[in-house]
Amino acid sequence: MHLPVFEKDQRRIIQELRKSGALSRSSLAARLEISPAALTKLSRSLLSLGVVEEADDSTHAARGRPAVPLRLASGGGYAVGATAHKGMLDIALVDFAGGTIATHHETIEAIDPRQFARKVRVLTHELVDGHNLLGRRMLGMGVAVPGPALSMDGEQWSVVDALPGWRGAPLHAFLSQELGWPLWLENDANAAALAEFYLGGLMGDFSTVVVLLLGYGIGAGVIVDGRLMRGEYGVAGEVGCLFPIDRPRPSPLDLLSCLRADGCAITSVAEIDYAAPEQRATIETWMDRAAGQLEAVCNTAFAWIDPGAIVLAGPLPAEVLRGLEHRLTRAPLVTTVESRRPPVRVSGLGGSPITLGAALLPIHALAMEG
Repeated sequence: MHLPVFEKDQRRIIQELRKSGALSRSSLAARLEISPAALTKLSRSLLSLGVVEEADDSTHAARGRPAVPLRLASGGGYAVGATAHKGMLDIALVDFAGGTIATHHETIEAIDPRQFARKVRVLTHELVDGHNLLGRRMLGMGVAVPGPALSMDGEQWSVVDALPGWRGAPLHAFLSQELGWPLWLENDANAAALAEFYLGGLMGDFSTVVVLLLGYGIGAGVIVDGRLMRGEYGVAGEVGCLFPIDRPRPSPLDLLSCLRADGCAITSVAEIDYAAPEQRATIETWMDRAAGQLEAVCNTAFAWIDPGAIVLAGPLPAEVLRGLEHRLTRAPLVTTVESRRPPVRVSGLGGSPITLGAALLPIHALAMEG
């Protein structure tokens, strides 16, 4: 099905509805400073495209002919996100309103980009078919990769060694050839930032956020005025360079190494358990050190970008992320006007923010084009 192309004011309407939820035409016109006549014309075109719908507001049933609110139509389109990690494959199917329709998670052996694309194609077809979406508007697919871009065109990526055959490969060409849909590739921290912004309750309150992803290593996704900040060479947010990989760093793999060194016979981050008596002391010591390392990251992000929120996200257990948050909120962080401090919080999203963010890439691109 043919993909919609939105004009600037249509994109503004879509983003306002995504941020605020259902709104009347008069409220939309006032918020966007568009004349009521122009808003009516614009909304009519969005209704005809199927990306906006009139909300059935039964609370106004007894008021004669009330203004009928508009909202994003979940059936306006669908997108898929996929992520390859060491030993894992994640897929998410979402609708235009940002609702999660289905997810898939499985343990796999290490696979190269072509094998990944073939497997994702099969699984995606099963998800789409299983939810009766064949023939519906498919907006595209987003793929998140653990590592920064190596080329300005986003074709090659410095993917971690745990994924053999990925680093420096023409990923966009490989994946597009197999998958056949419009394709977006993005760094995993940027994908996580999109998920936190759109689905984690940030978009309604802030336009600028920083998401610190404690994943394979440590990276940051930065959103400024609603747009992903990529930098001159596409590597904005690569805060891992501040923590050389041959030294202690605030990452889940580093915590795993500390636990092993202290005699805990665990083999993956998924086995980190704060409630386990044999792990707790090591985890507490690691959190003390990691929080100290993260202080500098939070301070500089706050001083340079002035975010409304700095979010800690990643596969660490919630108790560990909350422990880092607690230590950072008690730390002597910098302040600015009116004694504002870096606003650190923990992700409230369920599931993988990376994969959900990857699925949102086509939707975000449609809203931000131009």
